[in-house]
Amino acid sequence: MKIYPEKLAAELKKGLARVYLISGDEPLLRQQVCDQIRADARSAGFIERDLFHVETGFDWQELHYSANSLSLFADKKLIEVRLSAAKQPEKAAKALLELANVGEDLVVLLSLPKADASVQKSKWFKALEAVGVLVQVWPIESKDLPRWIENRFKDKGFRIVRDAVLALSARVEGNLLAAVQEVDRLILAAPATEISLEMVQATVGDHARYDVYQWLDAALAGKAGRCLRVLNGLQAEGTEVLLVTGVLTRELRTLIGIKAQAQAGSLEAALQSARIWPKRKALISRVVQRLSLDDLQAIHGAVRAVDAIVKGVEPGEPWDVMANISMRLSGHRIVVPFPK
Repeated sequence: MKIYPEKLAAELKKGLARVYLISGDEPLLRQQVCDQIRADARSAGFIERDLFHVETGFDWQELHYSANSLSLFADKKLIEVRLSAAKQPEKAAKALLELANVGEDLVVLLSLPKADASVQKSKWFKALEAVGVLVQVWPIESKDLPRWIENRFKDKGFRIVRDAVLALSARVEGNLLAAVQEVDRLILAAPATEISLEMVQATVGDHARYDVYQWLDAALAGKAGRCLRVLNGLQAEGTEVLLVTGVLTRELRTLIGIKAQAQAGSLEAALQSARIWPKRKALISRVVQRLSLDDLQAIHGAVRAVDAIVKGVEPGEPWDVMANISMRLSGHRIVVPFPK
């Protein structure tokens, strides 16, 4: 059975499952789900706990022994297995498959990175999901981070004002561990149960972490302010500008192809031909409708100019050109011309 993390508490009230699969690429969120299950299992009498960290060279016989033995001091046991990779070799898959047959005196808690389609179709994964519960955790998107922070304060009996939560979100975006640490620090330092904007501005540094795809999505969505903020963050973190242009070049080729085909036929057919994911169709449609073919080709030319600047063929500052590109891609025309 597959459930969302926010539905776990209600599911646990119905009773413990034999197996829990916790999958996702955000370790902190994954650990929080595991903490919730572990606490519930302890309350249900599963006092004994065997913990296994599975890495290269792991002895799977240890897991087999644990699943087939109980100590003299406990009649219930939690077996917690932390996989360093979702895809597992044949020997590991066989050992994991055996966990689907554990008795009622055992609960298996299996934590692993994001399980892609091939992993979810594997025999061991399907067997465990069939007798247990799959909880998939996803990274918190920037638009959802303020609400997540508000809820974290609320859970601890505190309230954070709206301006403060927006300021805090901007300073910890992409760095959930820093978000947790700053929330806890603000609570310890708070003279009352309300967190103000002044407190955030005075005590919280900039811990935000960005990636190239966050920049690209902001530009495509027409969010110029966020786009420039992420671009500045990438530059400050030492990201190679050619990494940014490489991602953008691939996207521009797709956009130019869609735009050209849409002008000759229908936009829907062009999106279908380009194999745009359903979740991105609305975003890409808006970009294609917002920018002309000339706009897209001009941006493509500016990206080539960045490459020339980096190689020393042309004078200029590549990040300044990228800022110009960001504005144009976001749908804002500015006075500074693109390099020829």
